[in-house]
Amino acid sequence: MAETEAMSNDSSSPSNRLDLGVPRWDQSTFTGRFKHFLNITDMRLSVCSDKQLEDAKGLVTNYKLGLEPPGTTEEQLWHAQKVYMSAFHPDSGEKQNVIGRMSFQVPGGMILTGCMLQFYKTVPAVVFWQWANQSFNALVNYTNRNAASAITNKQIGMSYVTATSSALVAALSLNSLTKKAPPLVARYVPFVAVAAANCVNIPMMRQQEVLHGITVYNEQGQELGKSKKAAKKGISQVVLSRISMTVPGMCGLPIVMERLLRYNWFRQVAWSHAIFQTAACGAFLIFMVPFGCSLFPQKASIAVAKLEPELRDEIYSKYGDGIQKVYFNKGL
Repeated sequence: MAETEAMSNDSSSPSNRLDLGVPRWDQSTFTGRFKHFLNITDMRLSVCSDKQLEDAKGLVTNYKLGLEPPGTTEEQLWHAQKVYMSAFHPDSGEKQNVIGRMSFQVPGGMILTGCMLQFYKTVPAVVFWQWANQSFNALVNYTNRNAASAITNKQIGMSYVTATSSALVAALSLNSLTKKAPPLVARYVPFVAVAAANCVNIPMMRQQEVLHGITVYNEQGQELGKSKKAAKKGISQVVLSRISMTVPGMCGLPIVMERLLRYNWFRQVAWSHAIFQTAACGAFLIFMVPFGCSLFPQKASIAVAKLEPELRDEIYSKYGDGIQKVYFNKGL
């Protein structure tokens, strides 16, 4: 029993030691990625204290150096890695702001999505909740950007204003067009606005990568150069992932609400509708946040043959056919 619970403290036996620099589950499969993101998007992690975060970081760091406390168990190490990966940026190692962490996606997203679905009929309500949602999204996008690509405060401001404006234009225009449409059609306006804004917000927030390229590496982690094509591939995957997270809640709940409103008892408790939609969105997001994050590997790849001619030729001249794929962090 002691052998299964305690890790060997003999740093000279690398075969007995965990590699805490990589996720616990195989990231080449959807199932492995889903387990990983279900683990680190656990909303309970968003309330970890600074001490808990620093303790987790310290244990992970010390273990990599072979300096972990005697008797440290494998489960303690995996838990420390879970806490550490939920709060520290994978590229820079910096502690992320709480609201921008993926562990805050469920509590933050459920409130905003529920309110967008409930309060969609008046212009002031649409403006406020779309603004609130895009403010939240902008912070999440900035927090989970590829840290190797710098972005200025001016570019952040432009991205925020452009995405918020696109969401408002989409929502208000569609609200106007659907005034005479069936009630169910009008309930889909928030989803279309959110999807449109995601298509603007994420590329704008990561425009430096589009303009100057994203750093690509070989399988051993050696930097090979910067690629705009890799950046576009990574950003497009993130956009699709983000939109997929909202589909069940924002597309399924309108149907449920219209059916429930056929019942007199449900119409009589109008005060509970916002609470019901918020709770339902939370239930969906618990699974859809890790699902969306898992659609594509975070360590994305692109064939050398599909890179820009200059970078492709440079890699071929240095390594011949030894490198067929390059890798990059697509962000979340």
